[in-house]
Amino acid sequence: MADRMDEVGIADRKAPVIEPGYTFGTVTDKISAIVLNRPTSTGWFIGFGVGFMLTMMMLFAIGYLVVRGTGIWGINIPVGWGFAIVNFVWWIGIGHAGTLISAILLLLRQSWRNSINRFAEAMTLFAVAAAGIFPLIHTGRPWLAYWMAPYPNTMSYWPQFRSPLVWDVFAVSTYFTISLLFWFVGLIPDLATLRDRSENRWAQVIYGTLAMGWRGSARHWHRYETMYLLLAGLATPLVLSVHTVVSFDFAIAIVPGWHTTIFPPYFVAGAIYSGFAMVLMLAIPIRKLYGLEDFITDRHLQNSAKVMLATGWIVAYGYGIEAFMGWYSGNRYDMFTLWNRLHGPYAPLQHLCAAGAVDPQAAHQQRGIVLCVAGHPGGHVAGAFRHRGDEPAPRLPELILGHVLPHALGLDDLHRDHRDVPDCDVPVRAHSAHDLDF
Repeated sequence: MADRMDEVGIADRKAPVIEPGYTFGTVTDKISAIVLNRPTSTGWFIGFGVGFMLTMMMLFAIGYLVVRGTGIWGINIPVGWGFAIVNFVWWIGIGHAGTLISAILLLLRQSWRNSINRFAEAMTLFAVAAAGIFPLIHTGRPWLAYWMAPYPNTMSYWPQFRSPLVWDVFAVSTYFTISLLFWFVGLIPDLATLRDRSENRWAQVIYGTLAMGWRGSARHWHRYETMYLLLAGLATPLVLSVHTVVSFDFAIAIVPGWHTTIFPPYFVAGAIYSGFAMVLMLAIPIRKLYGLEDFITDRHLQNSAKVMLATGWIVAYGYGIEAFMGWYSGNRYDMFTLWNRLHGPYAPLQHLCAAGAVDPQAAHQQRGIVLCVAGHPGGHVAGAFRHRGDEPAPRLPELILGHVLPHALGLDDLHRDHRDVPDCDVPVRAHSAHDLDF
C-alpha cells in the first residue's frame, strides 16, 4: 500500500516550468549571453560543415533531377508522385508541432510553451520551405510553377482548381506566410533586447533594423499582444486545414488504399504526433549543449510526450480503420493492398509503423504516465526518433502497390473507373521490386 502511495505521489508531482531562483533580468542575461557573448566553438563549425555538405548534396540532387527528369524517382504511368509525395508529407508533418505550440497553446494560456516555442516556430519555417520544394520539382518543369497560380494572362489560362496540387499551393503558401509573420512578430521584443545589449556596431544596426523601433512602451506592448493573438487565431485553423489538404492528395485519388475519408483527421493527428517527436529531438540536445536545463525542464518533455501519447491513440485508430475498411469494402483491390501490406515485402515496415503508434499505449502504467515520459531524457530522444518516421512510412507500401500493382497486372483502367476493370482473379502474393515492370 505504501509503495502504491509513493507511485501516485511521484506521478502527480509536476516538474516546474522554470527552475526556481530566476528573475526576468537573470533570464534575459543568460539567454542574450548565448547570442552575444558565447564564442563560436569547434562543434559549431563541424555542425555547420555537415549542414553545408548536405545542402550542396540537395542542390546537386535537384540539379540532376532537372537534367535527367523525374524518371530517376521511378515515376511512370500510372505512378505520378513517387518519391516526392513521401518527402512532401514528411516535411509538412514536422511543421505542425511548431504551429500548435505557438498558436493553440497560446490561445489556451499554456505558459510552458514559452521555453520551446521559438525554435519550434523556426523548425516550422524550415520544414515548410523544404516541403514546398517537392510539389514544384515533381512536375519536372519547376520553371513553369507559376502556372499553378491564378494570374491574368493573354492565353486566358487558369489552373485546374479541382486538382489537389493547386490546393497544396494555396495551403502551403498561406501556411508559410502566417508562420513567418507569427515567428517574426514574436521576435521583435527579443531583437530589441539584443540591440540594446550588443556592443558591436554592425550587430546594433542589424538588430535595430529588425526590431522596427521597438521601445517597450505600453502602446507597443498593447499592439504587439493584439497582433500576436490575431495571428494565433489565423494560424490555429491552419493546423487543421493544411494537412487536411495534403491528405486530399491521397484521398481523392481512386487508388486502392488511398481512397478513404479517414485520411484528413488521420493525417492531422499523425502530423502533430511526428512534429512533437521532432520537437523533442531538437529540444533535448539544445538544452544540453547550451546549458538550458533550467529553462527547458522535464515539464516540457513530459507535456510533449503526453501530446504524443494522445495523438498516438488517434494514429493507431486510423491504422485500424484503414485495415477495417480495406476488409469491409469488399473491393478485391483494396483487400489485396491490405493483405500485401501485412504479408508482402513491405510487411516489416508496416508492422514497425503500427508498433510506433501502439507501443506508447502498451507502456502505459497504472501511475498514469508513459514510461518514456517518466524516464531519462535519453529515452525521449530514442522514442522521438523512433516515432518521427511513423507518419509517411505507411504510405510507402500503398504508394508502390496502389499505383504500380494495377499497372503490373494490366489493370490500368482501375485508375479511370472501377466499373471498367475486367473481372479477373488477382493473385494473392507479394510482388517484389524486381517483379514490377517499370
